[in-house]
Amino acid sequence: MATNGTNGTNGVKDKNSKFDPHFTQHVIGLMAPETQPRHREILSSLIKHLHDFCRDVELTQDEWIIGVNYVNSIGQAYKKNRNEAWRVCDVLGVESLVDEINHKIATEKGIEPTSSTILGPFWSPDTPFRDLGASCVLNMPADGQLTLFHGVIKDAETGKGIQGAVFDMWQASTNGKYDVFDPEHQLPNNLRGKFRTDENGKFWFYCLKPTEYAIDTSGPSGDLLKLMGRHPNRPAHIHMMVTHPDYIGVTAQLYPNDDPWLETDTVCAVKDDLLLDFKPTQNDPNGATLDVEYDVRLLSKKYKPDSSMLMGNANQNNF
Repeated sequence: MATNGTNGTNGVKDKNSKFDPHFTQHVIGLMAPETQPRHREILSSLIKHLHDFCRDVELTQDEWIIGVNYVNSIGQAYKKNRNEAWRVCDVLGVESLVDEINHKIATEKGIEPTSSTILGPFWSPDTPFRDLGASCVLNMPADGQLTLFHGVIKDAETGKGIQGAVFDMWQASTNGKYDVFDPEHQLPNNLRGKFRTDENGKFWFYCLKPTEYAIDTSGPSGDLLKLMGRHPNRPAHIHMMVTHPDYIGVTAQLYPNDDPWLETDTVCAVKDDLLLDFKPTQNDPNGATLDVEYDVRLLSKKYKPDSSMLMGNANQNNF
């Protein structure tokens, strides 16, 4: 019979541990035979790692209570348009890691698509399609810098443009707020748009040069940042979701290459191939003062036929 100790046979690092070497396996063994295989795999690993964590730091009972209360506070902070558990996962790098696990891919020759990074909680399934060359800026802020954004969506292997691919973009305004949080200043679908590439794989539209902002620190995620001595700042970014029926989709965030927060992004989502070079422009017919070009590389679905994209967090009524 297992005692009330804290050690597991499969997680033991020291066979001479002072803790019960059979307890963790006892807890895992309490799962019913009919537990689904994937559920068993995930929960067994979770229990092993959680027990190992407690042993490694020799968690005190007071610290355990603090942890329990912290988890409770995450749930208590939940309300529409505020998914605090999601934020905590971002601060700890969990969403970025899970994204890489699910989307890292390369051909036998080492050819890779444009890097994927986190979706974030503000993608919308209701973003409208707009004509090529249209503006996503429905409400121009006084400090906004109108930008012509253009590029080519290419087959990563052949380099040829992909006709009919969809470039879905969204971004915050210069006050750091997305349209759903800022109805006083932004119309629905401000700074959002879907654009379908032409016969050469080209797309172009108008948006704003993005502005860096800080995540909300009034809840448990902010407490966690303070505990670790970290800032809450995100580098400026434009979100994109690029899709085509024959290709593996890419969701990413694109950052100005001169942003001061690139190295210490609070959600750990910056990658080297996702940087933008904004250049001054003159005489644009629609008044843009900046120009930025960015090409996207996609790989054929033959390399991952069962590939899927995270699109389930966009309904604000879910959180």
